[in-house]
Amino acid sequence: MSTPPKPPQEPEQPSGAPAPPSAYPYPNPQSPGPGPAASYPPPAAPVPGQQNFYATPTLVGQPGQPGQPGQPAAGYPYGGQGPYPQVPPPPPSGGGAGRAVLWVAVGAVVASAAWAAGVFLIGGKGAEADLRGYTAPANLCSSTDYSSFETEYPDNDGSPTHNALKDPALDESYCSVNLKKTGSSYADAYLSTQVDLHRKSDPGPEFTAMWKNYEERYPDYDVETVEDIGEEAYLVSEDTTSGSTSGSLYATLAVRDGWTTYTMSYSAYLSSYDDDDDKDPPSLDDVKDWLKTDSKATLDQLKD
Repeated sequence: MSTPPKPPQEPEQPSGAPAPPSAYPYPNPQSPGPGPAASYPPPAAPVPGQQNFYATPTLVGQPGQPGQPGQPAAGYPYGGQGPYPQVPPPPPSGGGAGRAVLWVAVGAVVASAAWAAGVFLIGGKGAEADLRGYTAPANLCSSTDYSSFETEYPDNDGSPTHNALKDPALDESYCSVNLKKTGSSYADAYLSTQVDLHRKSDPGPEFTAMWKNYEERYPDYDVETVEDIGEEAYLVSEDTTSGSTSGSLYATLAVRDGWTTYTMSYSAYLSSYDDDDDKDPPSLDDVKDWLKTDSKATLDQLKD
């Protein structure tokens, strides 16, 4: 840690040299008059009725004896009044207790405000996550039901992708499956699921803002509210395949039930299909129905 610079010191007078003329209005032990400092007599005892300028200084602004001006503070360079505002006198006897009571009251108000802010931010002491009995397994693929898609995509994915996160604030599990039609060497479509258990905060307001208003950010997508799945659910979709040899088909069902959120997403791309009509993707309406059916089944399996 660096040391603050010292204030400039007043240069010392040469030994025996006369001091410069004083600009102070009153004699003062710290402001010598003309001539050697030793020429001043020592302070005399106070005489009744006579003002003693060498008396012990009082607080700045504290009145002197009746008929006397207020005395300057010790070392005050310009006397008692000077060019600076005068400090108000201290309160009368008993004021210290009054100030103590005042500060206790102020401290109580500040402490109450801090407590209220803490309750507002964290939802109150002892608030528990409303997870509705859901779990986030280490391998979500083993709990994902996508049987509705198997008629269209009968070939199983031998190596689906999955990962998971365990944290005091959030448990999350993810699964991604390649959907294949009969005889396909590569994926013809993709299906993914994700479940999030929010342990420290209610995801409701942000979930609604993000999914209900999805088309405000992406005008080409359609959003519809889905009933009878969780506490609230939205189906977001886009179909750019109509009347074209390219394009994509996309749909996501997003569900919130308490502090648990869940998504199942489907996507397919015409560029990945052959000229064979059997490789064309299903209709968007079929995909929406499959997402609803399989999401209900998957959420049931994720319950304790």
